Amino acid sequence: MKHLLAFGKELKNKVKEDRATGLAAEQAYYYLLSLFPLLILLLSILPYLNIEPQQAINFMNHFLPSETTGVLADTIIEVVTKSNGGLFTIGIIGTIWSASKGMNAFMHAMNVAFDVKETRNFIMARLISIALTLGLIVAFIIVLVLPIFGNVILNITNQVVPVTIEFKNIFNLLRWGIAFVVIVIVLTLLYKFAPNKKYLFKHVLPGAIVATITWLIISIAFSFYISNFGNYSSTYGSLGGIIVLMLWLYATGLILVIGGEINAIFHNRFSSSKEVTRVKPVNSRDRKLTT
Repeated sequence: MKHLLAFGKELKNKVKEDRATGLAAEQAYYYLLSLFPLLILLLSILPYLNIEPQQAINFMNHFLPSETTGVLADTIIEVVTKSNGGLFTIGIIGTIWSASKGMNAFMHAMNVAFDVKETRNFIMARLISIALTLGLIVAFIIVLVLPIFGNVILNITNQVVPVTIEFKNIFNLLRWGIAFVVIVIVLTLLYKFAPNKKYLFKHVLPGAIVATITWLIISIAFSFYISNFGNYSSTYGSLGGIIVLMLWLYATGLILVIGGEINAIFHNRFSSSKEVTRVKPVNSRDRKLTT
């Protein structure tokens, strides 16, 4: 417990020192610019998967406030119901370019967390941001498809072999578990390659796991609060959905920064302890020789 409190105090000081809230606001701005081309790209795939528009909207309601989903609902319905190869191509180009800017903001935040400067050239940094963006897109597709297609897989299986309730419960837990693991893996890769710092994968996992769990809890709790208690539309009118979306993106950015700060603390502590073990203790014979 004592070590946990000490770690929490160190994390609090580092978050304050690195101005994590400012880094989160910077990410939120670029994430907002990246969101719509990313959404267009993801939803452009759905017409080829025969997914009902309402299924996509219901899934997004689990993680996004209803007001935010309402802002995106028309786009979702139009894109899902119409397969458009040109839109798909535009979505890929727009997503790679815009979302890579958001990833650049994330890379900057990780460099601040590890107290390192960006020495990679522009081309290398942009290639890394594009590669990480593509990995993030793949993760979004998997996380989006698994919950929706889970029921489809169960229905097909049930037509061949009767499926028990116990099997359905296990399958439902498994598909959400896979989605969780996918998010952890993607965040692990982000935390590993985003900062201009080489460190072990085991130093990345703590922040990735904490960020994943915190993001899921915050997203669901935030969606529940906005849907049931926070009436932003009465205050901001038609801009209520955008305000809510910005708040959610800001919370996401802050969680990602905190995850990076956790990794930085773990890395610094491990490196310090390793340096201590490398120092050879002076034995009694060596003391006599020195005196």
